[in-house]
Amino acid sequence: MRSSGRNNRDSSRGDHRGAGGSTPRPKAGGKRDDKQRAGRPRPEERRYDVGGSGGSGGSSDRKDERGGARSGGPKSGAPKSGAPKSSGSRGAAARGGAKGGPRTGAASKGSGPGAKGGPQRGRGQAPARPREYDAQVEERNRARHNKPQVKTPKTFGDQEGERLQKVLARAGMGSRRACEELIDQARVEVNGQVVMEQGVRVDPEKDEIKVDGLTVATQSYLFFALNKPAGVVSTMEDPDGRQCLGDYVTNRETRLFHVGRLDTETEGIILLTNHGELAHRLTHPRYGVKKTYLAAIQGPLPRDLGKQLKDGIQLEDGYARADHFRVVENTGKNYLVEVTLHEGRKHIVRRMLAEAGFPVERLVRTSFGPIPLGDQKSGWLRRMTNTEVGMLMREVEL
Repeated sequence: MRSSGRNNRDSSRGDHRGAGGSTPRPKAGGKRDDKQRAGRPRPEERRYDVGGSGGSGGSSDRKDERGGARSGGPKSGAPKSGAPKSSGSRGAAARGGAKGGPRTGAASKGSGPGAKGGPQRGRGQAPARPREYDAQVEERNRARHNKPQVKTPKTFGDQEGERLQKVLARAGMGSRRACEELIDQARVEVNGQVVMEQGVRVDPEKDEIKVDGLTVATQSYLFFALNKPAGVVSTMEDPDGRQCLGDYVTNRETRLFHVGRLDTETEGIILLTNHGELAHRLTHPRYGVKKTYLAAIQGPLPRDLGKQLKDGIQLEDGYARADHFRVVENTGKNYLVEVTLHEGRKHIVRRMLAEAGFPVERLVRTSFGPIPLGDQKSGWLRRMTNTEVGMLMREVEL
């Protein structure tokens, strides 16, 4: 009796399971899982069905389909035989495909730029802006950047000008540290006042700066000394094509002009600058800047020749007087004499000695004011030092 009752209960359980009631209960991970997996394609077989229709799929299906597309399986289209359509095909078609393809079917009838069947924008792209809006944005940007610069007020204690040691260093007085030492030694003056402290600011264009009593040329002025050879015309340009002073400064950006003149056959120092006021004062008779010449003449010379030249020699345009005269060298009848005078008339030295009875065979100007010719070779051009410029300015009260 007991065995029959147990058999009846087992049969009722099998009938409740269905036609396959005699089949034993599957274990975990057995054939039931195989049947569930058989209802859907493997990840490498899944594709988006562009334009197809189907039920809404979950995010896991879409991930599987993307993974299948990367794995190199068959392309989109009809699914593999025996595998049902992907449940996520409608969502993929509504989005325009995995790669941003055009919408087709009912999905293209929606609102937006693709309502007329045109290609749809890819996922994540910004909507297009009209050209009028871009033009307005560009116009606003230009208006913002083209505003006149507002000059803000200076903070308290901020002064104008440049530091004095920086100006001195740029003028060639030495390094900034050396210029600071000049200030500490009370050797620098600004507008007549001795500077006793560091950090003083000056205006190089307006303030008068002196070191050891010599004016410092802080402006953009140029000063050159040329040892003019014989045969060079004392002009910056010569219409006849002869060699002139301008041939020695053709590579200068600033226009220079010569201070005074020398005869074509006279050699020696001649100054070139772009400082108009200095050049004017150096040649003006009021300031009496002295020039020294060496002249080669034939003797014998009387003892009173120097006295005659100092007392004055009568010329066709008036008396001409020498400030100093001495014999430098004597070899037989050949004499080399030195004549110093402050006048600048044409051929003044040649005419004076010729009137005294001693024509000049060769003439060289050896100094112009405090600037000596020195050992500078004939035809050489050199830039004057700041000390020499200061001595010239002091000579003419600048």
